[in-house]
Amino acid sequence: MRIDGACHCGNIRFVLDWRDEPDAIAARACDCTFCVKHGGVWSARAEAALRLSLRDPQRVSRYAFGTGTADFLVCAHCGAVPAVVSRIEGRLYAVVNVNTFEGFDPARIQRAPASLEGETESARLARRQRNWIGEVEIVEGA
Repeated sequence: MRIDGACHCGNIRFVLDWRDEPDAIAARACDCTFCVKHGGVWSARAEAALRLSLRDPQRVSRYAFGTGTADFLVCAHCGAVPAVVSRIEGRLYAVVNVNTFEGFDPARIQRAPASLEGETESARLARRQRNWIGEVEIVEGA
């Protein structure tokens, strides 16, 4: 299943190849202050593939906080946050914000609250390696 997504102005776009056709997509509504303020509801599948296209990379801000081990890709033009990336042991992993999906039936998204408070950095990185999208490509100027 192919899922397209983008920030509001289209500067940050993505194509997510889910690699099967599920009835529903699980999504986590993180309770950290950044995700709450930006409407971040995240989904990933380790076997999926993600292609991120940054039309104007100069207008993409990378915001890291807490452990500093992940970059929220924030469009500096419209302010939307379509994806988060994390480089672990030389490999790039990602999650996507289901609120930035385009042409996807929102009824197929199963949203659930999530809290990562108290998670150690090593546990966080291990969880990302297990659960985040494991095949990520970023193309600039596309």
